[in-house]
Amino acid sequence: MKIAIRYYTRSGNTKKLADAIGKELKIEAQDTSHKLEEDVDILFLGSSVYAYGVDDDIKKFINDIDVKVGIVINFSTAALINSTYKQVKKLLDKKNIPLAKEEFYCRGSFGPVHKGRPNEDDLNNAQKFAKEILKKYKK
Repeated sequence: MKIAIRYYTRSGNTKKLADAIGKELKIEAQDTSHKLEEDVDILFLGSSVYAYGVDDDIKKFINDIDVKVGIVINFSTAALINSTYKQVKKLLDKKNIPLAKEEFYCRGSFGPVHKGRPNEDDLNNAQKFAKEILKKYKK
């Protein structure tokens, strides 16, 4: 089973989640500047909310996918609104790439708002989430 982890972050919050997921799955998490080079069964895709939308880097990464992706698992952080799921789904739908219903989301710090997030509990929960996803989608 081929698994990849890609993420985009400005503040480092989403990178923390990506690294925790990578640690659990024993896979290196890479930022979205690393294009997918081969087909993957599962793509963990991490993003954040900036000005109520996903960053253009996520849009470009999804648009540039030219390999087969079995399913995408969304994970995200945000300080003010809930997850990036709906926005990522719209982008993936245009490419006919399926997005799992399951996702991992936690608050991310933004200045004094949600200071210290994602915290150790969030990272542990991200690892548990990755383990459950692997059990469910493992071929």
